[in-house]
Amino acid sequence: MTIQEKQDKIVEEFSFLEDWMDKYEYLIDLGKQLETLPETAKTEENLIPGCQSRVWLDAKLEDNKIVFAADSDALITRGIVSLLVHIFSGHTPQEITGADWSFIEKIGLKDHLSPTRANGLLSMIRQIQLYAAAAGAKNNA
Repeated sequence: MTIQEKQDKIVEEFSFLEDWMDKYEYLIDLGKQLETLPETAKTEENLIPGCQSRVWLDAKLEDNKIVFAADSDALITRGIVSLLVHIFSGHTPQEITGADWSFIEKIGLKDHLSPTRANGLLSMIRQIQLYAAAAGAKNNA
C-alpha cells in the first residue's frame, strides 16, 4: 500500500468518528497497538526534541526502505506517533520526502491538539523527514 493510500484510509476512518472524544479514543487505541520500543532504543539520540511528553523514534534502513519504531510515555502522543509509523514505515526515503502531509489537516488533528501537542506533532514530522532525507542522501553518496 502506498503512503497516499494509507493516508486516504486514515482520513476515511477518522471521517466515521463523530466527535473529537471518539477520535482521541481511536488515537489511544492505535497507541495501545504500537509495539513497545525496546529499552535499548529509548536513547537520547532517538528522543524527539520539542515534545511535551517523551517520544522516541528509531529508524533503520532495510532494503532501501526506512523501518520506523516508536514509543511515548503519554497515551495520545503514543497514538499520534503510532499513526505516523503506520503510514511511513516500510517506504523508501524518496517516497517519504515526497509525501503529501495534508492528511493531518484533513483529519483535523492539528486543530484539536493542545499547542504543546501540536508542536510535538510537528517535531515528529520533522524527525521523520530528517531521517528520510539523511537516508536518501546516504543512498545517493
